Amino acid sequence: MSSDDTVPVRRERVTGPRRTAGRSRRMSVRSEIDARTPLGEVYMQSLVRAQLRLALGVVLLLGCTFGVLPLLFWLFPALTRLSVFGAPLPWFLLGFAAYPFLVGVGRFYVSRAEHNERAFTDLVGPE
Repeated sequence: MSSDDTVPVRRERVTGPRRTAGRSRRMSVRSEIDARTPLGEVYMQSLVRAQLRLALGVVLLLGCTFGVLPLLFWLFPALTRLSVFGAPLPWFLLGFAAYPFLVGVGRFYVSRAEHNERAFTDLVGPE
């Protein structure tokens, strides 16, 4: 056989519908939460748990602070006879000193709750 006797190879092109490059089918965290998937539920439970832990800590702090005062005055009656700025100590503590403390605890609670929400938003990230 000579080189002139070779039959050229016929090439065929197979075409089909255009396909996109292999996209990841992984859902974003926001879509996981919106779709209420088990993973999305875990994310939401973590936020709720963090907020609940903060709230219980604040309630425990307030309960220990203001709950102990009557017990303290009952155990040590001499404290009730002390006066601060002309008012008995129990009246001063509960009528005046308690309010700045409550405002401080409230500000602490709000700032920590906002911190928890910012951390969750950073975790979720943009869509």
